[in-house]
Amino acid sequence: MRSRITQLILSSVAILLIASAFATRPSGADGPALNRFLAFFDQHASLWFSVLAVFAFILGGASLMRTHWRKVTERADDWRYSLVTLVSFVVVLVVGLAKIGGPPGLQGNVAAPDSWLTSIFETVLSPLHATLYALLAFYIASASFRTFRARNLEATVLLVSALIVILGRIPYGATLTSWLPEPLTFLRMEDLSLWLLKVPNTAGQRAIMIGIALGVVAMAMRLILGVEKGQGGRSR
Repeated sequence: MRSRITQLILSSVAILLIASAFATRPSGADGPALNRFLAFFDQHASLWFSVLAVFAFILGGASLMRTHWRKVTERADDWRYSLVTLVSFVVVLVVGLAKIGGPPGLQGNVAAPDSWLTSIFETVLSPLHATLYALLAFYIASASFRTFRARNLEATVLLVSALIVILGRIPYGATLTSWLPEPLTFLRMEDLSLWLLKVPNTAGQRAIMIGIALGVVAMAMRLILGVEKGQGGRSR
């Protein structure tokens, strides 16, 4: 019974949101009652979702603390990293809620320039982001070296395209083909690299986005109809 109620709420909200996207917004108090209801629902749905998101953040934080606290107490593998996660989470949470160093009160800006939370982001989080991205560069280079090998036609096309794009983005690549005459300027590295980024790359990205959109629509229909197996639902 509980799963049926959950499925009914999910299907009703989803159908109302879809219908509100296609309904004509009434200019004033006049207009069909259905259109006014859909406009009201569409206007207040984002507020309701924000309220639900607050509780989701609370549940997520509680789940994070419980999971890592269990690892620390049981001395599981890499429990020291869990301890660092717990301490960091509690410290940042207390600093943010108390608005230490910033304007007090509920209306005070938690991200004020002089607040401790801003200092944590600028002195701790930003350097960690820079370090992470710097390490990712070496991993990407290593993965590219293993992947870009001309084993077949597809890998060869990928390898040649990647080399053209890389050379077209650096000054040395432009000097390699600067001797080409005016009728062959489209073969210069910088122009050829730009063409690859604008035409084949854009076409591939749009094809991927269309595929993702169709997948989202299919998943939404399965959820609305109740045929998708989930936390509280059944699969048919």
